[in-house]
Amino acid sequence: MSISAKAVRFDDATLWVDLADGRTIGAPLAWFPRLLRANPDQRTAVRISASGRGLHWDALDEDISIEGLLAGRGDQTRDALEAAE
Repeated sequence: MSISAKAVRFDDATLWVDLADGRTIGAPLAWFPRLLRANPDQRTAVRISASGRGLHWDALDEDISIEGLLAGRGDQTRDALEAAE
Protein backbone atom coordinates (compact mmCIF):
# COMPACT_ATOMS: atom_id res chain seq x y z
CA MET A 1 0.00 0.00 0.00
CA SER A 2 1.37 3.42 -0.88
CA ILE A 3 1.04 6.17 1.66
CA SER A 4 -1.66 8.58 0.55
CA ALA A 5 -3.70 11.44 1.98
CA LYS A 6 -7.43 11.14 2.38
CA ALA A 7 -8.27 14.38 4.26
CA VAL A 8 -6.66 17.69 5.23
CA ARG A 9 -7.58 20.03 8.07
CA PHE A 10 -6.07 22.87 10.07
CA ASP A 11 -6.05 24.32 13.54
CA ASP A 12 -4.55 27.70 14.44
CA ALA A 13 -0.96 26.51 14.14
CA THR A 14 -0.91 23.12 12.40
CA LEU A 15 -1.62 21.39 9.09
CA TRP A 16 -3.14 17.95 9.78
CA VAL A 17 -3.30 15.20 7.16
CA ASP A 18 -5.26 11.98 7.61
CA LEU A 19 -3.57 9.13 5.75
CA ALA A 20 -5.26 6.19 4.09
CA ASP A 21 -3.40 3.79 6.40
CA GLY A 22 -5.12 5.27 9.47
CA ARG A 23 -2.34 7.57 10.67
CA THR A 24 -2.66 11.32 11.09
CA ILE A 25 0.40 13.51 10.64
CA GLY A 26 0.82 17.15 11.54
CA ALA A 27 3.22 19.89 10.53
CA PRO A 28 3.48 23.42 11.89
CA LEU A 29 2.11 26.10 9.58
CA ALA A 30 5.36 27.97 10.22
CA TRP A 31 7.01 25.41 7.90
CA PHE A 32 4.82 26.68 5.03
CA PRO A 33 4.77 30.51 4.89
CA ARG A 34 2.09 30.65 2.18
CA LEU A 35 -0.27 28.59 4.31
CA LEU A 36 0.66 30.53 7.43
CA ARG A 37 -0.28 33.82 5.73
CA ALA A 38 -3.44 32.41 4.11
CA ASN A 39 -6.93 32.93 5.47
CA PRO A 40 -9.05 29.92 6.52
CA ASP A 41 -10.97 29.82 3.22
CA GLN A 42 -7.73 29.75 1.23
CA ARG A 43 -6.34 26.96 3.41
CA THR A 44 -9.40 24.74 2.98
CA ALA A 45 -9.26 25.12 -0.82
CA VAL A 46 -6.80 22.22 -0.99
CA ARG A 47 -6.85 19.58 -3.71
CA ILE A 48 -5.54 16.10 -2.93
CA SER A 49 -3.89 14.60 -6.01
CA ALA A 50 -5.45 11.55 -7.66
CA SER A 51 -2.69 9.37 -6.22
CA GLY A 52 -3.14 10.91 -2.78
CA ARG A 53 0.59 11.63 -2.59
CA GLY A 54 0.39 15.40 -3.04
CA LEU A 55 -1.54 18.42 -1.78
CA HIS A 56 -2.09 21.50 -3.94
CA TRP A 57 -3.52 24.97 -3.37
CA ASP A 58 -4.10 26.73 -6.71
CA ALA A 59 -4.69 30.22 -5.31
CA LEU A 60 -1.62 30.02 -3.05
CA ASP A 61 0.71 28.34 -5.56
CA GLU A 62 1.55 25.79 -2.85
CA ASP A 63 2.40 22.11 -3.36
CA ILE A 64 3.24 19.72 -0.54
CA SER A 65 4.16 16.07 -0.93
CA ILE A 66 3.12 13.48 1.62
CA GLU A 67 6.62 12.02 1.34
CA GLY A 68 8.06 15.42 2.30
CA LEU A 69 5.74 15.74 5.29
CA LEU A 70 6.71 12.27 6.52
CA ALA A 71 10.38 13.20 6.13
CA GLY A 72 9.86 16.37 8.18
CA ARG A 73 10.53 18.78 5.32
CA GLY A 74 8.92 22.20 5.20
CA ASP A 75 8.79 24.66 2.32
CA GLN A 76 11.94 24.34 0.20
CA THR A 77 11.46 27.48 -1.91
CA ARG A 78 13.21 30.83 -1.74
CA ASP A 79 9.95 32.39 -0.46
CA ALA A 80 10.32 30.32 2.71
CA LEU A 81 13.81 31.65 3.28
CA GLU A 82 12.63 35.24 2.83
CA ALA A 83 9.70 34.70 5.21
CA ALA A 84 12.08 33.49 7.90
CA GLU A 85 14.11 36.71 7.82
